[in-house]
Amino acid sequence: MVSKKRIALVTGGMGGLGEAICFKLAALGYTVVTTYSPGNTRAQQWLQTMKAQGFEFHAYACDVTDWESCQACVRKLVAELGPVDVLVNNAGITRDMTFKKMDKINWDSVMHTNLDSCFNMAKQVCDGMVDRSWGRIINISSVNGQKGAFGQTNYSAAKAGMHGFTKALALEVARKGVTVNTISPGYIGTKMVTAIPKEVLDAKIIPQIPIGRLGKPEEVAGLVAYLASEEAAFVTGANIAINGGQHMQ
Repeated sequence: MVSKKRIALVTGGMGGLGEAICFKLAALGYTVVTTYSPGNTRAQQWLQTMKAQGFEFHAYACDVTDWESCQACVRKLVAELGPVDVLVNNAGITRDMTFKKMDKINWDSVMHTNLDSCFNMAKQVCDGMVDRSWGRIINISSVNGQKGAFGQTNYSAAKAGMHGFTKALALEVARKGVTVNTISPGYIGTKMVTAIPKEVLDAKIIPQIPIGRLGKPEEVAGLVAYLASEEAAFVTGANIAINGGQHMQ
């Protein structure tokens, strides 16, 4: 259990990997807050479903691509709950297509959601972490940011950029009790991945993974929990792969 009721903010926490991260951090005693896109009509239903399962989550509307929306979100959160101790930049999208077909709209939307969001959210909480001499910023990247992927120039560039951001910020705050790290998952068994036709999974994806299966969201969540802990205070600027051996560095 955490030594005091620390506040963890997980962007895009209402499904898939983000939801698993919320579950894990709540089980360890964090006050867990997530964001949802403005206009998401299912947010309150999700909170009620989580409450019925015993999870007292908090949620705030936030467009992570928009600076002013992120400012307003965190300002309200801090006023109502207190300062953020752990930030997990998890929100992300894909808009896959070959570079030949890619237009600027689909380039920009992926860069704004996956990379600009790291700046937009970290900027709101990092100074407070430094002032309190304790904080954790954890950026969820991807194996495809390490090795590239056909049809993902936008996504691979954004996810690689996340780790450049991680390393530079980690250097700036290392002596202030704040760590900044990247996690790069491979293929994880979220609804998005399991929606891929089984024949494609079995023939093209699983054979690339030496362990021979998809990862579990709970396995990534466990790694997030470690990086958020006191025991991880000496880990900063790292990019930790969790991909079943699909890509080794």
